Amino acid sequence: MSASSSTHEHVVIIGAGAAGLSAGIYTARANLSPVIIAGLQPGGQMTITTDVENYPGFADVIQGPWLMTEMQTQAENVGARVIYDLVTTIDASTRPFRISLDSGASMTADVVILATGAQARWLGIDSEQTFNGRGVSACATCDGFFYKGRDVAVIGGGNTAVEEALYLANICNKVTLVHRRDSLRAEQIMQDRLFKKDNISVEWNREVAEVLGDDGGVTGVRLASTTGEADKEIAVHGMFVAIGHDPATAAFKEAVELDDEGYIIAEKGGTRTSVDGIFAAGDCVDKIYRQAVTAAGMGCMAALDAERWLGEQS
Repeated sequence: MSASSSTHEHVVIIGAGAAGLSAGIYTARANLSPVIIAGLQPGGQMTITTDVENYPGFADVIQGPWLMTEMQTQAENVGARVIYDLVTTIDASTRPFRISLDSGASMTADVVILATGAQARWLGIDSEQTFNGRGVSACATCDGFFYKGRDVAVIGGGNTAVEEALYLANICNKVTLVHRRDSLRAEQIMQDRLFKKDNISVEWNREVAEVLGDDGGVTGVRLASTTGEADKEIAVHGMFVAIGHDPATAAFKEAVELDDEGYIIAEKGGTRTSVDGIFAAGDCVDKIYRQAVTAAGMGCMAALDAERWLGEQS
């Protein structure tokens, strides 16, 4: 698509992760000729996930990038078109909707499905990046099984961190929660559950200074003190960063209603947003489950909702 071009599309899907590609498969099979705009990270967070063992249908461990490639191939085989560009704004005040792209091109659409996902917040230290996928993770339900019977650390102090620690405590030998303050931000009921677990300990007033490891992966973490004490090292086989997520929704803040964390607000049990004809699916909506399989399911729901909505307009 040239920078000066403008086209009209029946259905535009923004995002090419599990939600967007599933929406593409279903809308293409409904003969709606969808266009999928891939964005900055085609394939979504699964492209930085190595071993995937919990996606239904595969007896053996599969690779996240491979799964996304297969999904995109399937979407294209049934008629979806993938454009490698980035949406900068959506004008939802006009019908059809007007979409501006980073390349300078634009398009209009009768229906838009938002499936841009969310990104985990990371600590931002070099060693974290070095061992990402080799012992460093931001998803306990995705990767916890690989640390069965081992020792792990969870970084954070909110509900997400406590939930991750509780989940891992049922799988791992020992869980160390590392928090930079002297009290947790998590709800009290979650804290009560945490403190009852014999195999969870808390490192108060500590933050990760360095992830330690070798060619085999993570072997420990070096913890700096936030109160002036000496550094200390703890031996762990995995580190789970649980300090929150940022939904990729900045381009839509003037188009649809967002909550106070930036997630798109959709109807309960569905995918309709605050704007008639715009639907949303996956991690840009879902702040609870954040799994590839739930994102794919929501992509299917968005496609079916969009198909029904279009039928109601005719």
